[in-house]
Amino acid sequence: MKPYSKNWKLIMSDTNTISIDNPILDVDNIRADFPLLSKEIGGKPLIYLDNGATTHKPKQVIERVRKFDSDEYGTVRRGSYRLCEHSTQLYEEARQKVADFLGAPTRQEIVFTSGTTQSINLVAHSFGRKFVNSGDEVIISNIEHHANTVPWQVLCDEKGATLKVIPVADNGELVMEEYDKLLTNKTRIVAVNHVSNALGTINPVNEITRKAHAVGAKVLIDGAQSTPHMKVDVQGINCDFYTFSGHKMYAPSGIGGMFGKMEVMETMSPYVTGGDMIMQVTLEKTTYAKPPARFEAGTPPISQVIGLGAAIDYLNAIGMDKIFEYEKSLLDYGTRLLNDIDGLRIIGNAEEKAAILSIYLEAVHPHDIITMLDQDGIALRGGHHCAQPTMIRFGVPATARASMAFYNKFSEIDALAESLRKIIKFFS
Repeated sequence: MKPYSKNWKLIMSDTNTISIDNPILDVDNIRADFPLLSKEIGGKPLIYLDNGATTHKPKQVIERVRKFDSDEYGTVRRGSYRLCEHSTQLYEEARQKVADFLGAPTRQEIVFTSGTTQSINLVAHSFGRKFVNSGDEVIISNIEHHANTVPWQVLCDEKGATLKVIPVADNGELVMEEYDKLLTNKTRIVAVNHVSNALGTINPVNEITRKAHAVGAKVLIDGAQSTPHMKVDVQGINCDFYTFSGHKMYAPSGIGGMFGKMEVMETMSPYVTGGDMIMQVTLEKTTYAKPPARFEAGTPPISQVIGLGAAIDYLNAIGMDKIFEYEKSLLDYGTRLLNDIDGLRIIGNAEEKAAILSIYLEAVHPHDIITMLDQDGIALRGGHHCAQPTMIRFGVPATARASMAFYNKFSEIDALAESLRKIIKFFS
């Protein structure tokens, strides 16, 4: 484990528990922005550690959506009256915020979708069905979310292509030497996550992309678990597609999207057809609009897009570098505490990890762990985390996952550890 930042002060109490004095983020002040974090569950203060599934929304996002819906709402791109023009301006300003947040060269390379799942399916359909043929190859990894596994399985089945899988080592890191062997001149696309939702592993996406491009393949990065927690630079990665979900980055649900290189998207056919994604329609023929409109058929989720823009404003105000450093310290702290608990195993111990602790107790099923933690007001997710091949690889049916965010406190990790000790004692 890497040493704590010099900005962090370790304090050992009389009870031999560790706390950390944090000068980087004013977490109490941040928590005041999140209404649900002050609630109680069954008479216990809520300790919310399921941020990998979905994050809570700050009042700034909630209020921005409310104001738009009550005072500004109009459809977009469908009229020249003032409400419509204003809504369209706000909508496109949010697109620019996403582009800046991801380091995209232009907002025209940002496509709004319902989230990462739809974005990956868009690429599998619009790119895959056009450019992947019989005998071609698609590469994913052994630690993907089902959303970055099933679409490629379906595509390969339909096209007669081969799906190859990058293996994962015992510590949760991809075996890059094996990845090198998988790449051939038949590889058409490599699709991997930036951060594993089940293990927290941060994958070497720059290296993965560079090597894929060397054999002429395109690259899709599933950024669902990275965009809320670290600074992303799609130009630095040089990937062809980068996907994300708003509900994991303090925005409303039902909104997300992807970055796509313009020169690649211009070669792709629409995923969904209908209104506003066309240049001209006659009864004989239709011509399509340029991206991103080509991939945004129908009336979009306007309020959610405005909320996404507000969430990005909120994250930028805190600073992604500060968020990453703080969450890394939560991870280091939690790893140290949980590793001291007999009978507990952390699944996934990559050198580079996001703030995810995947917990396995030999004597207790994860679903029972979650139920008992809930009695203490602690919210975790238990299950296979839509990553069954990962669970199979590590020989467990499921895990209890503690996924942390910048509004979590070290005292909450203490409470988690204490509750896990009680559970182990109960079942011993």
